[in-house]
Amino acid sequence: MTESKRALLTGITGQDGSYLSELLLEKGYEVHGIIRRTSTFNTDRIDHIYEDPHNEQARLFLHYGDLTDGTTLRRILEEVKPHEIYNLGAQSHVRVSFDSPEYTVDAVGMGTLRLLEAIRDYRHRTGIDVRFYQAGSSEMYGKVQDVPQRESTPFYPRSPYACAKVYAHWQTINYRESYGLFACNGILFNHESPRRGETFVTRKITRAIARIVAGQQKTLHMGNLDAKRDWGYAKDYVKAMWLMLQQDVADDYVVATGETHSVEKFLELSFGYVNLNWRDYVAFDERYLRPTEVDLLIGDPTKTKEKLGWQPSVTFEELVRLMVEADLKAMGLIPLNGHEHQPVLDQAIIRKVIGSGVS
Repeated sequence: MTESKRALLTGITGQDGSYLSELLLEKGYEVHGIIRRTSTFNTDRIDHIYEDPHNEQARLFLHYGDLTDGTTLRRILEEVKPHEIYNLGAQSHVRVSFDSPEYTVDAVGMGTLRLLEAIRDYRHRTGIDVRFYQAGSSEMYGKVQDVPQRESTPFYPRSPYACAKVYAHWQTINYRESYGLFACNGILFNHESPRRGETFVTRKITRAIARIVAGQQKTLHMGNLDAKRDWGYAKDYVKAMWLMLQQDVADDYVVATGETHSVEKFLELSFGYVNLNWRDYVAFDERYLRPTEVDLLIGDPTKTKEKLGWQPSVTFEELVRLMVEADLKAMGLIPLNGHEHQPVLDQAIIRKVIGSGVS
């Protein structure tokens, strides 16, 4: 019987980690995830696929660890003996990175180096090759040099988070070229879903809409509405991660839709799905501005499409609608039916709720 592939994920409890875990399990992998010890449970995104490890059929296992703790990372690597490692863990909120720069850089930058060193030592000792995926970010481009941004576009990071990601990116390339590790960088542009953290701008908007419709919130406070981003669907993007590690040669890839839309456009569309004018509910708050802004991000996914055969399956409009619908469902405002890829909002129900719920 052929041995199942084993994958080790940092950041398994995050948006991308949960979708990637589902994908890998569907493909027959044994999946191991590293989680931080907290006083409250933070595994809600993967609870639906988690099984008691005492169950002989269990294929998802969790290990306590942290990207700031190299000793524990090495021990987990020795225990799991993975074929593939996906480094998705990070302090990933750009605005927060200005407030916590040391921790952000330690987890994002040095955490990647700790993993790469652990893989190098493991291979040297065992002779076993491990394929490594590093989660890059479009934030690395920062102050725009080229439009659209592609793999060869120079980086100009404008936040502690982005600076740390650039460091991790070049360390990944350095270990690939210096030691022959199969190590890939995925430069992923913004990718969203109903599982996006509630402090990120897209989910902040869609969750606020549900609360406004339910009469639980009257105002949504926002920062820069002019920023433009290339937004895609996270479930599509994790497929690109997996495809990168299935190639014969390790390389770096931009994953994007090739379209850009402003935060204001996201507001307009999302509020429009519930027949509201966003201008009636949104207020400016300078606390949400960054010390240095990234004004325009739009990726060129040509290489990824041609070499990996990858294509995004969800349009920007579909993504916004999908997220709005999910938060309305979570608040019990529309029936739990329909398909995730083709959300259908019952406008009659929404109009009725809005008419009775918002003062």
